[in-house]
Amino acid sequence: MRLHDDQLRDFSSRFQAEMKKGLSSESNAAAAVKMLPTHVRSTPDGSERGQFLALDLGGSKFKVLQVKVREGMGIRKGGVEMEEKTYPIPKELMNGRGTELFDHVADSLKDFLHEKKISVEKKHPLAFTFSFPCEQARVDQGFLLSWNKKYRVRGLQGKDVVQALRDAIDRAGGMDVEVLAMVNDTVATMMTCGFDDKYCDVGLIIGTGTNACYMEALRNVDLVEGDEGRMCVNTEWGGFGDDGALDDLITEFDRDVDAASNNQGKQIFEKMTSGLYLGEIVRLVVLKMAKLGLLFDGLVSDALRTKGKITTADVAAMEEYKNGLKNTTNILTELGLNPSKDDCIAVQHVSTIVSFRSSNLVAAGLVAILTRIKQNRNLRTLRITVGVDGTVYKTHPQYPKRLHKVVRRLLPECHVRFVLSDSGSSKGAALVTAVAQRLASRRRQVDETLCPFRLSQEQLQLVKTRMRMGLEAGLKSKGPSTIKMLPSFVYHTPDGTEHGKYLALDLGGTNFRAMLVNFKRGLQQNAKLYHKIYTIPVEIMQGTGEDLFDHIAQCVSDFLDYMGMKNARLPAGFTFSFPCEQTAIDTGTLVSWTKGYKATDCEGHDVVELLREAIKRRNEFDLDIAAVVNDTVGTMMSCAYEDPQCEIGLIAGTGTNLCYMEELKNIKKTEQKTGKVEREEETPEGGEKKQADQSEGVKKEGDAEKMCINTEWGGLGDDGSLDDIITPYDIEVNRNSVNPGKQRFEKLTSGMYLGEVVRQVLLDLTRGGLLFRGHVTEALKTPGIFETKYLSQIESDRLALLQVRCILQQLGLDSNCDDSIIVKEVCGAVSRRAAQLCGAGMAAVVDKIRENRGLEHLNITVGVDGALYKLHPHFSRILQETATVMAPQCNVTFMPSEEGSGKGAALITAVALHKQEI
Repeated sequence: MRLHDDQLRDFSSRFQAEMKKGLSSESNAAAAVKMLPTHVRSTPDGSERGQFLALDLGGSKFKVLQVKVREGMGIRKGGVEMEEKTYPIPKELMNGRGTELFDHVADSLKDFLHEKKISVEKKHPLAFTFSFPCEQARVDQGFLLSWNKKYRVRGLQGKDVVQALRDAIDRAGGMDVEVLAMVNDTVATMMTCGFDDKYCDVGLIIGTGTNACYMEALRNVDLVEGDEGRMCVNTEWGGFGDDGALDDLITEFDRDVDAASNNQGKQIFEKMTSGLYLGEIVRLVVLKMAKLGLLFDGLVSDALRTKGKITTADVAAMEEYKNGLKNTTNILTELGLNPSKDDCIAVQHVSTIVSFRSSNLVAAGLVAILTRIKQNRNLRTLRITVGVDGTVYKTHPQYPKRLHKVVRRLLPECHVRFVLSDSGSSKGAALVTAVAQRLASRRRQVDETLCPFRLSQEQLQLVKTRMRMGLEAGLKSKGPSTIKMLPSFVYHTPDGTEHGKYLALDLGGTNFRAMLVNFKRGLQQNAKLYHKIYTIPVEIMQGTGEDLFDHIAQCVSDFLDYMGMKNARLPAGFTFSFPCEQTAIDTGTLVSWTKGYKATDCEGHDVVELLREAIKRRNEFDLDIAAVVNDTVGTMMSCAYEDPQCEIGLIAGTGTNLCYMEELKNIKKTEQKTGKVEREEETPEGGEKKQADQSEGVKKEGDAEKMCINTEWGGLGDDGSLDDIITPYDIEVNRNSVNPGKQRFEKLTSGMYLGEVVRQVLLDLTRGGLLFRGHVTEALKTPGIFETKYLSQIESDRLALLQVRCILQQLGLDSNCDDSIIVKEVCGAVSRRAAQLCGAGMAAVVDKIRENRGLEHLNITVGVDGALYKLHPHFSRILQETATVMAPQCNVTFMPSEEGSGKGAALITAVALHKQEI
């Protein structure tokens, strides 16, 4: 029975393997360790409150209690007040019928309510501690797997014991009681200690029986759907070895104990370690030694031959520090023996070896659980608390110390604290119920908060309709319209004949990019690119226009030096990703800044001219700026180079925008070189109309029938048309932005704002006490701290909640597992709404193109760029699904752009110069 550390480590490894087997749906049926899900998803956080009744059934007596949990008192003594009464269970009921047992329980509950003068007028929530193996599909349901601890009640195995209790309460009558939760005593012990210690994630019972539970990552619990969060798993580790896995550790005395038990071949680990059996193992060893003449001069009394005559309480008494020898003498004398001092020392020694083996094996099992938790959390060191209950742990003088010492020796990298449970199983059941109520209440409030982000099909249909109306209005109106519908003067998509070297300059966010593109004639998808990225400091973005364009000229100069091409006068395309009114392909008057830019003296000015002046001031190089394009148009052109069906460009990144090829006849805006905007008069069909198209419409380029329109759809809603879907959080983000009241659609859908919308929601939930224990940190109050990249990281399916916690901790937000689930849910609601809105907008555009062309069915490709589309784990899928549902007559293919806006600007320049040559 003496086990060295290598044997204990081997035992621990075997137990870990058995745990894994029990957690898997494929191997659970054959597993000796059942790893039962309890549906307890959270430990207490100290905010639980309320009054509960509790029933505790698990031994020869059972208790009825009234438990009062006071809000916010979990960290102070007196947080839970209890009144209790113990009722005996007659032996005949422990071996009788199930209905009789539960009728006795219900009658005792009724007696308790009457004695304590607890009102029967109002409904009382009841928690039920039931310390036998049960399979649970819900926290308020439990199907009995098997009896142990001398119980052999008929008619309940395989039945729901919670329903049996409810039926008995109904039969007793006169009580309004709702059974909300059923828990194992081990789980209840963990919950009790968890009320006082937030690190308590393990429960351990070493008493009449033995068991352990712990908080497992839900993704590993195959028997329960879902992979977010944690769930307490009741290991039922007493059954370890039932399949022969411990045969090499079992002694002849263990076999004798098992053979004489009423559940032969079952609960092998429990029979080696628990209080019901330790005294009997000692008796059998002492009996054999006496028979061999090694004790009591070979004399054996009738009492020593009798099962159960040495109890575990006797074992504890024999090992007492000062009185152990005296106690041993008394116990042996009572057994009708006449022990010598040497006999007493030997029996005391036997007792120590048997109890030491128990503490060693329990420690090794605990090490397996702690190792699994450490691995789940991907930690090198682990700080954790184990809640412990049970008569062996409480009454045996040496047991706790031995257990702690072995755990710390086998697992030095874990900082383990052991906390003795106070009225554990009863109080813990009430706390499970209190936690369940808290989580249900929090769930309801979180759902209410996120409800406005969950858009119905009707709401999305309205967005589609409003987008369509905005597109039409922008095409026709000479006055201001929310969707600007700016002509780009790009009439053609590439045809594959483009060739030569072109410089592409790209300004659209926090970076500026210079790029050299070399197109080889007839070699589609074989353009060579060289590029360099330069940051735009905030002080330049929000300084003077002259400083901004001087900075750009300096970056171009550096790039030309880098490429060794400063003396070559290259044709250049300028991707300028802000709303511009164009009168020709090489002019663009800035309408308004977006994406956080505020540089002065730029709005209302031609940005090509501003860049030319900056180049002139520098006086180091010269460029032929042949085209100014929006990044959306550049993206469309880049993808059209590879797919001729690409006639739409979409940006879903820092900002959001869309362009598409519109029929020239529908573009009623006329752009003259003077910049004057006129409205075309309505004309009848036929020749006069054709003349009007050519004289007053946008000037045709050769035989062009279409022109790319830069919609600037981010402005949808600036007239209040989206107010019915805008939340208070969107209003706050808009109010604090650099352009309040502008770009309302963009503020619902683009990367620059989604993180800030999430921060506003988290701030509100925290102030309401639903997150981060109600603690509003300075970090959470800091605008812009929650960048949209964190949404992509947090929503990743591959990211465990522990990694979500790490991200939040980097932001100064100390979260627990439940907080992480809610944060992930908030991120999901905000990003899903963004993707759905873009999908509804896309549906409006493709349906318009289909109707323009008089088609029943449209096949079309969308070129897409932007970090939100490319990096967010779900955005692209949700956008595509929404567009498919809302434009069923269109088959839309989405093509992510490579080097889109820059390469596109070079292509537009190449196409424009090629057409001029023709």
